[in-house]
Amino acid sequence: MTPAPPPAPLQIAVLGASGATGLHLVRRALERGHTVVAVARRPDRISVADQPRLLRRAADVTDPRSVDEALRDNPVVVSGLGAVGKERGVLTAGARAVVAARPERVVWLGAFGTGPSATAAGPLTRNLLRVVLRTEIEDKVSADTLVLAAGGTVVHAGPLTNGPGGASPRAVTLERAPRRLFPAPISRASVAAVMLDAAESGVSGVIVPLDS
Repeated sequence: MTPAPPPAPLQIAVLGASGATGLHLVRRALERGHTVVAVARRPDRISVADQPRLLRRAADVTDPRSVDEALRDNPVVVSGLGAVGKERGVLTAGARAVVAARPERVVWLGAFGTGPSATAAGPLTRNLLRVVLRTEIEDKVSADTLVLAAGGTVVHAGPLTNGPGGASPRAVTLERAPRRLFPAPISRASVAAVMLDAAESGVSGVIVPLDS
């Protein structure tokens, strides 16, 4: 059987590109042959070597106009955005600005055990997240809701680690997510791979990344 051809190269905007997950998204997208528009408050902090397919743009999610300008002419947006310090509403502001820019595809990073995946995670995880995330939960759920209402994809990952990616990271639907006492940790590298798979395939809704 002839193997399927690789996906056609895309132009992908990465929001939160200077963060831990955002950097994985930038590097892996470049490895896959895509053109990457790396968006961050401080583009100079995006620690990826300059190359022809990497463009850096400055934007602040609390300034929708700057996000609109940064995302202009980008059909696909993937977000590694996370809450920063004590700032509240960052994720909701980012989701609202991205949706307003009207890209063709949005892939958003969420947290397993919040919003749509709360029931799948079970009561122990839900209670733990209430303690750990506190006010951030409301922000995450609000952002997820905006992205899903716009037809986007939300990737509900378990606790993120900085370890190497799994050999064959994949995504499953909420219904097929493993039932555990606590969600399994997953590397940022694996999450980035699953998010880019979703960007390439155009799948929508809530998906759960697994290391293998």
